[in-house]
Amino acid sequence: MLEFSLLNKMKETLVRLPLFFLLIGCENDKISTTDSEESTVPTDLTLDISLQGWGQSNPHGNGSGVAQFKATATNASRFDFRVDNGTVLKSSSGELGYTFSKEGTHPYKVKAIAYSDTDLSDSISKVINVRVAPPTKYGMTQVWEDEFDYNSEIDVNKWHYQVIPILDNNTNWANGEVQHYTDRKANSYVSEGTLKIVAKKENYTFRGVTKNYTSARLNSKFVFKYGRVDIRAKLPAEAGTWPAFWTLGTNINEVGNYHGSTYGGVGWPRCGEIDIMEQRGDDKNTLIGHLHWGNTDDGVYDNDGGTKTIQNASTSFNLYSLIWNKDEIKILFNDEVFYQHPNTTKMPYDNQHYVLFNIAMGGTLGGAIPHNFTQSVMEVDYIRIYQ
Repeated sequence: MLEFSLLNKMKETLVRLPLFFLLIGCENDKISTTDSEESTVPTDLTLDISLQGWGQSNPHGNGSGVAQFKATATNASRFDFRVDNGTVLKSSSGELGYTFSKEGTHPYKVKAIAYSDTDLSDSISKVINVRVAPPTKYGMTQVWEDEFDYNSEIDVNKWHYQVIPILDNNTNWANGEVQHYTDRKANSYVSEGTLKIVAKKENYTFRGVTKNYTSARLNSKFVFKYGRVDIRAKLPAEAGTWPAFWTLGTNINEVGNYHGSTYGGVGWPRCGEIDIMEQRGDDKNTLIGHLHWGNTDDGVYDNDGGTKTIQNASTSFNLYSLIWNKDEIKILFNDEVFYQHPNTTKMPYDNQHYVLFNIAMGGTLGGAIPHNFTQSVMEVDYIRIYQ
């Protein structure tokens, strides 16, 4: 009986084992199916980034560096954000306030990661330029700048190439200048922390007209009324070059300028012109600061200006500045005023202006160009505008 009983028990055990293994297998299959159903990857991930004070005149924000990130995704339960290679910032809602702190305008890579309940994820990245104004200076706040701390073509969010000649059925420039202005990198680019404007001797045809020299003429897209402009630069040394930092009233409506007739169309000189720095082609030791305007009563042309003797304009970086308010206009070299004029009601300096950079060749102030001229470079370290 004992042997029979033991044998029966062994048989019973052997019969039950396959059923046990079968049940275990079914349980695993069920778990796998359930995981598959619940483990859904987030989809339709979007990332929006807004800057405080963003607009056409301040495309990189108002200088505060304050930004708002907003990420959305289907099947997402939480989000992470990361700026460049910084600390991971968590958000359950997908919204996050962030303040950039590095002064100047810089590109940043913002990454958003969406997670499901089971930690499956999807990510998206965007690159955004952000402007952070430095602390107040001169009792004013910096409202616009280009630090030229990038390596590429110029920032087209800030600058416009003016290339269409303004006289003689769009074939020639004013004042007898003999160059074509171009939008080519050969004539203007940014590298090693400075903007280079390059005047070159070369045959260049534009709109069927061939000229023997090329250069660049840049308009700022930013417009302003009153304040201080600082431009740190090294000027060209070669004879025949006529470098200039200057402003025009936005109501000039000059062909090819960025602002067109947006602000009116009184033309020159009624729009007003402020020459922060000009230099003759045959005298690289004298700076010129000058005003050109049309009388607000009758439009009659008038002008006035001053000069300053210097020694190192082409070998060192120096500061060229304008201080402009409702009462007076001052032009400075390295923080020293060398020309000033009352801003009277007979002058049109109560309207918005924009900044221009250029090197002209020949003409009224450029004069004779040497036969052995090949090229000349003007470097700009930065421009900053305060109000």
